[in-house]
Amino acid sequence: MPTITQCAKLGVKGANFMHGIKEIIQEAESLPVEERAMVIDSLLRSLNPPSIEIDREWVKVAKRRLAELRSGAVKPIPGNEVFAKIRERFEK
Repeated sequence: MPTITQCAKLGVKGANFMHGIKEIIQEAESLPVEERAMVIDSLLRSLNPPSIEIDREWVKVAKRRLAELRSGAVKPIPGNEVFAKIRERFEK
C-alpha cells in the first residue's frame, strides 16, 4: 500500500486516498499503547522537528527554576491551585 506522501505525489485523490488514510489509522489504533505512542511521537516530530538550540535553552530554564525552588527564592504553587486559576480565567 502506498504511503500518504506517495499518494499525494502521484495525485491520488478522493475515496482511494481517504480509504488509505482510514486503513493507516485503524492499523495504528490496533497497536499496543507503547507502539501507538511511538507512532504519535514520530508523526509530531515530522511536523515540528526538535531543535538542539531550543532544547539547550529549555535545559537552562529548567536548571534555573530548580535552583530557584531549592534556594527558596520562589515558592511552588500546587497543581490543583494552578488548574483552578486557569479554569476560572477561561470560564469568564
